[in-house]
Amino acid sequence: MTRLAPIIREALASGETVILVTIHRAEGSTPREKGATMLVTRERSHGTIGGGQLEFHATDVAREMIGDGTREKRLDLPLGPHLGQCCGGRVELLLRPADHARLDELSREEESEARAESHVLLFGAGHVGLALAHALAPLPLAVTLLDDRDAPPPPLPEQVTFKHLDDPEGEVEGAPAGSAFLVLTHSHALDYRLADAALRRDDARYVGMIGSATKRARFERWFLARGGTKEALSRFICPIGGKAVRDKRPAVIAAVATAEILMHLLAHEAERDAVHNEPSTTHGSGKSGTRVAAAGFSESEPSESEPSGAGPSGAGFGRKNHAA
Repeated sequence: MTRLAPIIREALASGETVILVTIHRAEGSTPREKGATMLVTRERSHGTIGGGQLEFHATDVAREMIGDGTREKRLDLPLGPHLGQCCGGRVELLLRPADHARLDELSREEESEARAESHVLLFGAGHVGLALAHALAPLPLAVTLLDDRDAPPPPLPEQVTFKHLDDPEGEVEGAPAGSAFLVLTHSHALDYRLADAALRRDDARYVGMIGSATKRARFERWFLARGGTKEALSRFICPIGGKAVRDKRPAVIAAVATAEILMHLLAHEAERDAVHNEPSTTHGSGKSGTRVAAAGFSESEPSESEPSGAGPSGAGFGRKNHAA
């Protein structure tokens, strides 16, 4: 997830003028929501207020402000009649130069947003784990990649944290409420231990394990024998990524699994927001975890016996129209 505060801080330090463009009001169908912000300099822009003619126009106006020193502008824009965008809503944009006070305000907002982000724990830095780390990195998620192999940390996007996996169950138990868990290690025994620990948390929003139908069946027998419940297994995703696409290349698996994870996390947030917007409704549903049926990507299934309980730890105007 791109943070604007560090970019503004660097620009102000170099004496560069930065215009913050914020959606101050949004009515009807609009490409972004109230509060969405982008920043514009003479040569660059970062973030987005929705693209298309709206963003082109805002960028042009912002650069005019840089040129003539204007301190503030408000633009009231009906998207259909004024900009030719078919979404047809209406937005009011607030354009102001960034200064240190606004930088501090934006920093606090972004820090608060970061603390509220859902956590995704990826267990296993193999080909699929690394592909998932790169696919998830641009999203508003706190992503951690964990691996138990004695090797240097792999190259990762700066948004992704790497940890050595010394205590598998402890990492699962210590994760924040509402986390998503992806199990993709080199060891089936370690996979079982991690999936078992994640399923015993009733606040997990997603628990997925790479594997075949055979691996799932084996895990289910092992899990139930250890006192696990069928209700918990109803929340278990294995194979990951759904069944519509059968391509097993790591980048493809990562793309569809990322969509699946977001479906679970964002569906939960939508449910939470709906509850919070109903004053007469009692908060809290009592049962966490949004269920999405999936039977998708798998690894090659080696011939092996089922792991025992312990298992090894090896674990703008004037421009041509552009699509919005």
